[in-house]
Amino acid sequence: MELYSLTIHELQEKIRNGEVTSTEIVQSVFGRIDAVEEKVHAYITLMRESALEEAKMADERIRAGQIKALTGIPIALKDIYCTQGVRTTCGSRILENYVPPYDATVITKLREAGAVFTGKTNMDEFAMGSSTETSYYGVTRNPWDLERIPGGSSGGSAAAVAADECIASLGSDTGGSIRQPAALCGVVGMKPTYGRVSRFGLVAFASSLDQIGPFTKDVEDCAILLNTIVGYDPRESTSVPVEVPDYRDFLNRGIEGWTVGIPREYFVEGIDPEVRAAIEQAIKTVEGLGAKCREISLPHTEYSVAVYYIVAPAEASSNLARYDGVKYGFRVAESRDLLDMYKKTRSAGFGAEVKRRIMIGTYALSSGYYDAYFKKASQVRGLIKRDFDEALQGCDVILTPTTPTPAFKIGEKTDDPMQMYLSDIFTISTNLAGIPGISLPCGYTQGGLPIGVQFLAGHFEEGKLLQVASAYEKHAQIERRRPNL
Repeated sequence: MELYSLTIHELQEKIRNGEVTSTEIVQSVFGRIDAVEEKVHAYITLMRESALEEAKMADERIRAGQIKALTGIPIALKDIYCTQGVRTTCGSRILENYVPPYDATVITKLREAGAVFTGKTNMDEFAMGSSTETSYYGVTRNPWDLERIPGGSSGGSAAAVAADECIASLGSDTGGSIRQPAALCGVVGMKPTYGRVSRFGLVAFASSLDQIGPFTKDVEDCAILLNTIVGYDPRESTSVPVEVPDYRDFLNRGIEGWTVGIPREYFVEGIDPEVRAAIEQAIKTVEGLGAKCREISLPHTEYSVAVYYIVAPAEASSNLARYDGVKYGFRVAESRDLLDMYKKTRSAGFGAEVKRRIMIGTYALSSGYYDAYFKKASQVRGLIKRDFDEALQGCDVILTPTTPTPAFKIGEKTDDPMQMYLSDIFTISTNLAGIPGISLPCGYTQGGLPIGVQFLAGHFEEGKLLQVASAYEKHAQIERRRPNL
C-alpha cells in the first residue's frame, strides 16, 4: 500500500518502528499530487521545497528520538490561515499577492507538533460558498466524480484528503464548511465548539460563527489532530480557558445506555431518498451499539437559514471593509481620487458572491433596517441555541444527516443562490448555537457518491462526539472505498 494512502496513526507507527522516513512520506504525497492534482485542483499554492526541508529536519529529530504528535506528517492548510512567508489568498483576487508576516496560532501549534505543510488548499472566496465554485483560482472537483462539487467552502481541504494529496488537512466552518464537504468527499470532518480553537490568524468571514477544525481519513486521526490545535490563546478574545482532555482517551469506548436524539425537523421534504435510507441505517447501527434513539424537536430550525444569511453577511460586511486597496492586497492601477480607487478596487477585487453578501450585510446593518433584520436575527439565534440546550439536557448526542443530497453537478446551483444556501440547511444551526459537530461516512449512493452522518453534542463535548463516532465507525464497518482517479 502506498504511503500517501495511510492514516496519521498508521504512519506514526511506521515512523516509530523505523520502517519509513518523513522524507519518504512527503515524496510519496507529492508524487500523488503530481499524478492527480491536475484533475482535482485541490491546491492554490504548493509548498514542495519547504515541505522537503521540513521533512529532512523531521527525520533528524526522529533519529534523535524526539518524536512529537505529528512529526513528519504532511498536512494541507485551507488558504484562509496566515502563514508567515507564504501567500494567503482566501480564494480571492484582492489578496492574490498577500504574504502574511506572521503565523496563525493553529499553524504555530502544528509546527510545534512537527507537522510538514504540503500547501494551501482551494476554497470559496473568503469562505463564502457551499461548493468551492466561487474561488478566483478555479473550481475544485470532487475526487469521487470530477463533474461534481466537493462541497464548500473548505472543498480543497476535503478533496485533498479524499484524493490522498495529503494525510490530513485543516478547514474552517462558518455554516457547515467543514462538515458539508467532509460528507460529500467521504472523509471525517469536525467543527469544534466556538472558542475551543484559537481564531488568531484566521482571516475572518463572520467572527461570531467561524471555527477551525480537522479533515481526516478516520476518527482516530481526527482526535490526534484535534489534540494539537485546541487550547486557550490569550491573543484571541473569544478563546475560552477551559480544560482540554486527551481526545484519544475517548476512542474505542462504547455508547451503551446513551440516549441519541433524532430531530424531526431534519427529516424534511426534499431530502434525497438515498441519504434518508443511509441515515435510517445509521440510526439502526447506533441502536445496535446499545443506545436508545428517540425523536426530539428543534422547533426553530426552520429559521436557521434566514438567520444565518443575515448574521453572517452583516459580520462579513464589517470584516471585509479592510480590503480597500490602501493597506495591502490588490489595487487598481488608475483612479481619479480616493473614493474612485475604493470603488474600482473592491469591484474588481471581489467576486460576485462576496459582493452579494457584503451588500446584504450592509443593508441589514443600515439605519432604519438594523432592528428589523440584524437585531431580530440575533434574537432568533438565541432561540435556536436554546433549542439545542434544552434538547441536549435529555440526550447525550444528536444524530442528523450532514447534507440533504449527495454532491451535485458543477454549475448546477450557481445561478440560484437560494438553492445553494439551502445545501447547508443541516449544518448552519450548529454554528449559530456554537456547539461542536462531526461528520463521518455512513454509506454510498448507487452511483458511488459518499453520504455523511452528523453527530452534535453540547458545548465543549468534543470527547462525546469522538466516542460515538469511533463506536459507529468501528461497528458500522462502512466499506473504505477510494476514489478512482
